[in-house]
Amino acid sequence: MKKVYLYVMIVATFSHIKNIYAQGCVAIRGNSTCGASSGNSLNLKKGELNAQMGFRYFKSFRHFRGDEQEKNRVEDGTEVINKSSFLDFTLSYALTDRFYITSILPMVNNNRSSMYEHGGNPPSGLGERHETSSIGLSDIRLGIGYWLFAPKKHDFNYSIGLGVKLPTGKYDYKDMFYNQGVNRNEDLEKVVDQSIQLGDGGIGAIIDIQGYHKLSHHIALSTNFFYLFNVRETNGVLTRNGNSEFSCPDQFALRIAGNYNLMNGLNFSLGTRLEGIPSEDIIGGGAGFRRPGYVVSIEPGMGFRKNNYSFFISCPIAIYRNRTQSFEDKVRTQQTGVYTHGDAAFADYVINLGVSYRLRGSKKL
Repeated sequence: MKKVYLYVMIVATFSHIKNIYAQGCVAIRGNSTCGASSGNSLNLKKGELNAQMGFRYFKSFRHFRGDEQEKNRVEDGTEVINKSSFLDFTLSYALTDRFYITSILPMVNNNRSSMYEHGGNPPSGLGERHETSSIGLSDIRLGIGYWLFAPKKHDFNYSIGLGVKLPTGKYDYKDMFYNQGVNRNEDLEKVVDQSIQLGDGGIGAIIDIQGYHKLSHHIALSTNFFYLFNVRETNGVLTRNGNSEFSCPDQFALRIAGNYNLMNGLNFSLGTRLEGIPSEDIIGGGAGFRRPGYVVSIEPGMGFRKNNYSFFISCPIAIYRNRTQSFEDKVRTQQTGVYTHGDAAFADYVINLGVSYRLRGSKKL
């Protein structure tokens, strides 16, 4: 029975781990794993299928340059506001009791409100706030994973997942921009900001490592590490001002959490996350426009599992945000002798919701 309770706890608490994202203007894409969520793949028997639907929402508006918040942006009403909603459909299928494959179909709906893109911030600009949006399919993820130890025979286990990110999301999405041109009297259709593009245009390689450790009858630790290698440096799409091409950046995430099970299918978790985008890629360099940075969050969560269903909710709350100096910032600093460091807007929190259902599995654990 102890292993049954542990299984219930781990499935419910791991089921939301795959929803690891960077927040706000730093964010490029949504879902950031190859789908090796333990909630999807843990103890799947050969031939079993787990279907999951996850929803995520955030609103970014607090501007940071480095780790210093530019509070005047909100006070002056010149902040950029990104509202992003993600809906991910995930399927995990067990080839054996330890090998599994996963696919993620992500849909995205973004809305961006600003002044500087529509005639400029006051006092030098017009100070008119307008919105741009994007909606549609993002970058599909496909992956395969393997549990290193035989399921149910240990109080711990780790899985290693390898995957690919396909450039299925539109990365030159356009919308209407107002007060354009030299005299600021034209309305023109241009590419939207990188933070609300549906895709990045690159084929990416993914590594995903996950694990759990039972500490007691009620308590377990869970860990997750993810890295996306984007080989392509830039995607050929010029920014709205035509000064640079959009980059295809790497992404990374790390999560550690403690999980407490109440034995009736209900459980609680408390974790910490580190997630973001580096200034330069491990493969391919750092050329092109990007807003690198990272977020450290505290993430309380709650899950419930009954029969073949699992439900979860979590809310990562940002405790540290840092918009790091980009590769282009460093080049300009070197060329001009004047220190350059761009800013980015971050969210205060993220809302994650999800439900999963295991098909062809036994209703009894």
